[in-house]
Amino acid sequence: MTISVNTNSSALVALQNLNATNGQLSRVQNRISTGLKVANAKDNGGVFAIAQKLRADVRSLDVVDQSLSRVKSLVDVSAAAGQAISDLLIDLKEKALAATDTSLDSTSRTALNEDFKALRDQIKTIVDNASFNGTNLINNSTASVSALANADGSKVITVLDEALQLGGSIVTVATTTEVSTITKAKAALTLVGASSTNVNSALARLGTKSRALEIQSKFLSKLSDAVTASIGNLVDADLAKESANLQALQVKQQLGVQALSIANQAPQTILSFFQ
Repeated sequence: MTISVNTNSSALVALQNLNATNGQLSRVQNRISTGLKVANAKDNGGVFAIAQKLRADVRSLDVVDQSLSRVKSLVDVSAAAGQAISDLLIDLKEKALAATDTSLDSTSRTALNEDFKALRDQIKTIVDNASFNGTNLINNSTASVSALANADGSKVITVLDEALQLGGSIVTVATTTEVSTITKAKAALTLVGASSTNVNSALARLGTKSRALEIQSKFLSKLSDAVTASIGNLVDADLAKESANLQALQVKQQLGVQALSIANQAPQTILSFFQ
């Protein structure tokens, strides 16, 4: 074996091994500190690219869930208003039926008519105030609203305006409908009956849409959880394993330092030849 002061092969080998150990130790420490085995493209380009795409999908699903929640809230407000209108129509039917009684005196009929008009006008108040986030789905001001239904925006869930305002195609009771006479009371009774049937049908449609929005939201929540778990499977570090590796590499590093120190002492033996 050649002993040289210019080239210490043993020290070079020891240094290479120590550098390799330090590199491994650095990677393990990064994994432990970040919790990720693939924190950037340098760690694993292919896996990182897949993980980034999945992260984008999760963010998109969050946006879709927000859209579904907003539209569901709007539909729920509209359904609550519709139910209140349906209850008012029951009261209106009671008043209109009572007003068809030929035995009523003028005072009683006037009182019934005033009650009827007050309940009728309450429908308008409910319709005018059934807004959510600036949108009203029962006053014929919005043709429809749509909620995003998937991550790429290619699918939507559309809810149509139900137009529950007085004098419309659903609530046929008009702003001028009253029960001040028997004839008007009978006409009002017919209008109230038709309106009640129409409003109940509208409520069924709103309820169906609300349920559809809720089901889609729950599905997307589970999908988001599954995708998030998939990302974890791709990039998350096994901290128990990395902890064991860290301890092993720390011992290896110490041994490498000692080996380098010993290798660096080898040229010192040359001095003994000159004693």
